[in-house]
Amino acid sequence: MRPPATNAAAATAPLAPGVEIGPGYEVIEHLRRGNDLDVYDAWSEERGSRCVAKALRRDRLHKRRTREALLREGQLLERLTHPHIVRGYETIPEPIPVIIIETLTGATLAHLIAEETETDPADLGQLGLHLGSAVRYLHGQGFLHLDLKPSNVIAEAGRAKLIDLSLARPPGDAHAGIGTWQYLSPEQARGGNLTAAADVWGLGAVLFEAATGEAPFDDDSDAWERAPSASTGTYSEAEPERYPQLERRARRPEEVADVGGRLGELIAACLEPEPGDRPDLVALLAGLEEVAETPAAERRWSERAAG
Repeated sequence: MRPPATNAAAATAPLAPGVEIGPGYEVIEHLRRGNDLDVYDAWSEERGSRCVAKALRRDRLHKRRTREALLREGQLLERLTHPHIVRGYETIPEPIPVIIIETLTGATLAHLIAEETETDPADLGQLGLHLGSAVRYLHGQGFLHLDLKPSNVIAEAGRAKLIDLSLARPPGDAHAGIGTWQYLSPEQARGGNLTAAADVWGLGAVLFEAATGEAPFDDDSDAWERAPSASTGTYSEAEPERYPQLERRARRPEEVADVGGRLGELIAACLEPEPGDRPDLVALLAGLEEVAETPAAERRWSERAAG
């Protein structure tokens, strides 16, 4: 098995197929490159199966904050066991920082939305239940996700899984701009104390786009390219020129598409500007059980909300 190349020219390129990316893991194919990270399809010798390797680019090894953020994400994923959160297998700090996660074969929710895949309200209710249960579990482990968006959801055969916990952090004070421009809550844009309500906003933004095909704000989407990098947890010097979340309310879903009834009410409630005006996760999940047409005997969240 070939080790990673070390000459200067090769160090800027992704690892080639056959290269060992970490002990017991071999590159099958390079999947994509971000500002600081490379993602690979890899082979696990121990498991005898494919997996995904998310690694710091070799020409970014000097970026201490990015390295630390990646390793924190891997260590967190290894701790989590939830059917709607991607599994983390291993965190390898050297020679190249890399985290090993399970292979998911479905499409991102962003891709399905772009394909204009029709989804009825009951299916959207199920989507919300899957993601909401994952977020509530994450909160129970002491972390907020803070980057809920369609590209961070993988959907397959009626099941949704949440990926990319690179921005996950405990509740509390945070500086302005953590998250992705179109999907972060007003308090994330503003900076300050972040609570579970920030992720309720994120869930509302995901459901808004899944239901309407558009993000909650109709501003120029190029602006978020200047925002902090949600894929690495690091921050560029450039700040977005403006956050619409701090200027006005999000659109109501029925203003964009034929989304009304209980689903529209829940989405609009999640996108209330003030954190205290949004439903808590138990109340949200109870409402989503109604939208998903969950049989009465199986409505666990409704029982908790009523209690």
